Amino acid sequence: MTHGALRSLAERAFKWSALTTGGRFLLQFVAQVILARLLGPGNYGVYGIGMVVLTFAAFLSGNAFSYILMLQKDVDADDVRFAFTWQAIAGVACAAAMYAGAGGIAGFFGDPRIERMVHWLAAACLLMALAGPSTCLLQRDLNFRVLGLVQMASYAAGYLAVGVPMALQGHGAQALAAACVVQAAVALAGSFAARPHSLRPLLRHPLGGDTMATGRTVFLTNIVNWLLSNMDRIVIGRVLNTHAVGLYGVAYNIASIPNVLLVNAIQPTFLATGARLQDKPRQLARAWLTLLACALVFLTPAAVMMSLLAGDLVRVLYGNEWLDAGWLMAVMFLCVPAWACLGLSTPVLWNTRRKHLEAALQLPLLLLALPAWWLLARHVGLHAVVFASVVLIFGRAAVVVSTGLGALDMRWRDLLPFVLRGVALAALAGAAVLAGREVAAPLGQPVVSLLAGGIAGTGALVALVFARPQVLGAEARSVLARLLPGPRWAAAGPGVRP
Repeated sequence: MTHGALRSLAERAFKWSALTTGGRFLLQFVAQVILARLLGPGNYGVYGIGMVVLTFAAFLSGNAFSYILMLQKDVDADDVRFAFTWQAIAGVACAAAMYAGAGGIAGFFGDPRIERMVHWLAAACLLMALAGPSTCLLQRDLNFRVLGLVQMASYAAGYLAVGVPMALQGHGAQALAAACVVQAAVALAGSFAARPHSLRPLLRHPLGGDTMATGRTVFLTNIVNWLLSNMDRIVIGRVLNTHAVGLYGVAYNIASIPNVLLVNAIQPTFLATGARLQDKPRQLARAWLTLLACALVFLTPAAVMMSLLAGDLVRVLYGNEWLDAGWLMAVMFLCVPAWACLGLSTPVLWNTRRKHLEAALQLPLLLLALPAWWLLARHVGLHAVVFASVVLIFGRAAVVVSTGLGALDMRWRDLLPFVLRGVALAALAGAAVLAGREVAAPLGQPVVSLLAGGIAGTGALVALVFARPQVLGAEARSVLARLLPGPRWAAAGPGVRP
């Protein structure tokens, strides 16, 4: 495939991924708000602990064996059969372990409701593992139109068509568990229908060693990432209670939605495209630089705006029962640019033969964070744990980005202009949000304060960008030129195509 054809295919994949990601964002946001209001922090805390267990099991059984299907330049039928066979074996083993260990997990956290939750999620674990090969093949094909539509349909089927009605009928946390299982089942059916493959088992394969080696690396990397992303919840659940887990989980999940959806839209496209650019580091570096520029320039002001509006957002959407989550969410929103830079940098490690470093670099941070979380939870409280998590997120982003820069013969000064632009835009947006909320303050209505602050901040940014588009920098403007064609953006020059 020529460079021009690959670039065109990657752009189409990114556009479809971005479009379907936006749809998933709306579905996920609406479903989470409705279910959180119906179920309250306690039920959400039980679900949150169950998801910690599911995420761990999914990392063991998930796409570890299927990942190589996306990374290899050429794939044949036996590669797929071999990956699926071991994916299924791992899925069955992990689902069985979850089911058998559910009672012990519930005892550890001191809440019997967790046992039934883990029983439900064991089924989701198996379904997610079986979907791995088809999902990775769709990503390899850059068919993000179908993949995104499947993900949207599965989320709507699980959480809106099943989860919400069950919550209304009083099923509590089990509504969330059933929604997760249905989502996994629909995703499996949809991805396999779109990208069918042989189900005949194949235990041995000439490339089995490479597949197993990649699987081990994915497994170790996923374990470290799981520990970094979930040990805070485990500590909170063990030292505090499920109510605190619910507050923390909702704050964390809502604050991370922009990053999760952005990374889900871009990371697979960048990883699959980057696999074809492994021998062209200059092109890979230019594409990565453009992605980081957009993350820093666009997301930094958005993160500050969302942080300042978090308290009003919780009052309007979740109600008084969730008020304590407002402060937690405000702090977490500030992590959005760091999260995005972290997620957009790991493909560089994988495509420069440094995939083993993703886990190795972050493990020391985990060893520092774990005792900090425990001591802060026991002696200070939930707010201190949040601060420790924020420091950890920024630390993870720093070490991974730094390694990516070194791999592509770049320096931190290459990113400094984007950081400065993002901070300047964030200062403007933050001041406008505060001014808007101050104007609305006499009315004493959180919805008015939320709207006034959001409109003021967004309006200030839009006005500045249209009046002085050069404040975005050439890289960010080049991306806008392809998303919003017009002479204002095209004047930025050719830019870099991700």
